[in-house]
Amino acid sequence: MSKVIYEMSVSTDGYIAGPDGAFDWARPDEELHRFHNEQVRPLGGHLLGRRLYETMTYWETAGEDPSEIARDFAQIWQALPKVVFSRTLDAVTGTNTTLARGELRAELAALREAVNGDVAVGGATLAAEASRLGLIDEYRLFVHPVAVGGGRPFFPAGHRVDLDLVESRTFGSRVTYLRYRAAGR
Repeated sequence: MSKVIYEMSVSTDGYIAGPDGAFDWARPDEELHRFHNEQVRPLGGHLLGRRLYETMTYWETAGEDPSEIARDFAQIWQALPKVVFSRTLDAVTGTNTTLARGELRAELAALREAVNGDVAVGGATLAAEASRLGLIDEYRLFVHPVAVGGGRPFFPAGHRVDLDLVESRTFGSRVTYLRYRAAGR
């Protein structure tokens, strides 16, 4: 069965966005961007919360970006089946993008049935729900050398997650990649 993966950039103090919502510190350099492309390329699908969906809509039209790495990611992203969870949106746009109308567990099961490959879940609120439901198999963090002092946390508050380190790597930009398997999986 395919894995469910939660992967995001995170500050050293555990936040995916700072107190003001900014995450400009997470911009990848060329080496890290290539690695991200290779992480996303084999995915079968992606579940997104509204905020992440709105951020990622850039990639629906990024084919004109002068960077080969960015054009490659745009092609990967556009081909990827995406399901957006939102209580406020009435519709979504983008290639291979649908709006979820059901419960997370059911939508995930339907996506896994429809695609070949692992499924990513992104957006702190949606991933927190998936974590509380025990749906996440792997947690992948790109830890950036910055402390932002608060904001939106990577891990859900009040919920313990036991992890087994599977892989680690430090990039030239001093970003450290940590891949954990949920303990017992």
